[in-house]
Amino acid sequence: MKTTPKDFFLHLGATVALFVSAGALLNLYFSVINYFMPDRLTGYFYASSVVWPISMLIVLVPVLYVLEWNIARDISKTPDKREVWIRKWRIYLTLFLAGALIIGDLIALINTYLNGEISARFISKIIAVLLIAAIIFAYYILVRSAGAKKTAQKILAWLGILIVIAGIVGGFMAVGSPEKQRNLRFDDQRISDLENIQWRTIAYWQQKGKLPDTLASLNDAISGFTVPTDPADHSSYQYIAKSGTQFELCATFALPSQDTSVISVPGAGPVAVPMAYSAVSGNDNWAHEAGKACFDRMIDPQAYPSFKNQSSITK
Repeated sequence: MKTTPKDFFLHLGATVALFVSAGALLNLYFSVINYFMPDRLTGYFYASSVVWPISMLIVLVPVLYVLEWNIARDISKTPDKREVWIRKWRIYLTLFLAGALIIGDLIALINTYLNGEISARFISKIIAVLLIAAIIFAYYILVRSAGAKKTAQKILAWLGILIVIAGIVGGFMAVGSPEKQRNLRFDDQRISDLENIQWRTIAYWQQKGKLPDTLASLNDAISGFTVPTDPADHSSYQYIAKSGTQFELCATFALPSQDTSVISVPGAGPVAVPMAYSAVSGNDNWAHEAGKACFDRMIDPQAYPSFKNQSSITK
């Protein structure tokens, strides 16, 4: 039977939605496993590794199911559409890739086991890959067969939905609510602003040999620098010039600087897993609790010599 433009784009859209969704689901499960089974050698856990897959799955999985429903409806009305070339190519390509993924997964499992490096973290990822690939493979085996039972297809389709929902729930358990992520980003910006103000204060001291009286003294029309304000409510950051080269910077934070989950790792004991944004969680120099936090700074004249004092000595 001749392939119509509708047939072509339905099958093409379903293929793209399937492959991208499967990749996003695997990435999501890997990220969730990394969070709940941390490895000391892998460093930090970043919320973006969960947020992006969840976003793609929420959009693409319904699109995939709608496209598959439309394809099945067209075939029920016109059985000859089973023979269109793009449908055959799509099914066999999917079966080939899913089968290759299963084979590669089993090879990796056996190889790791024989090398004595097997772990709960690795096994969990192997199971995730095997389960997702097996469901896709089994579903399209049934789709290929004209006499396949619709009940079995529906069971596999619902099982796929349950796996996606489980992954999304696990992702939200790892990164928290959207409000929490927004607060983390605000805190990240606050730290970035304080760092900027700190370096501008040091530059001011180097150029003039004294600390600025107020933050407004740092504004520079020529360079275009304006002292930043709190990103959430645009309130001013607090600056206090103390004696000599000592000053203090204060800001109000929504969350503690390290959003950690202490997780028990077999053989390693409790491990704190820092989350999300590097400026918030990765710099002890700016560690803080939720609420108002102040940071004392003292300029080392040897590390940051004053140009004005040096010129006075020269004269």
